[in-house]
Amino acid sequence: MSAVTLDRPEPAPLTSADRCDRCGVRACVRIELSHGAELLFCAHHARAHVERLREVAVRIHDEAGVLAR
Repeated sequence: MSAVTLDRPEPAPLTSADRCDRCGVRACVRIELSHGAELLFCAHHARAHVERLREVAVRIHDEAGVLAR
């Protein structure tokens, strides 16, 4: 029997076509949820919801270092 790995591939870089799900501005943060859905946020909305996002995220892809501050 072979082992099964649950590693997720690295997410693709965000592009100028990726828009914040809240306001439509260019997204710089991608939140991956356990059921496979993604949420995209601009810096402003990512910072505004940082605590809750950290609670629900399986992975946070933060290209601008927004949530590291």
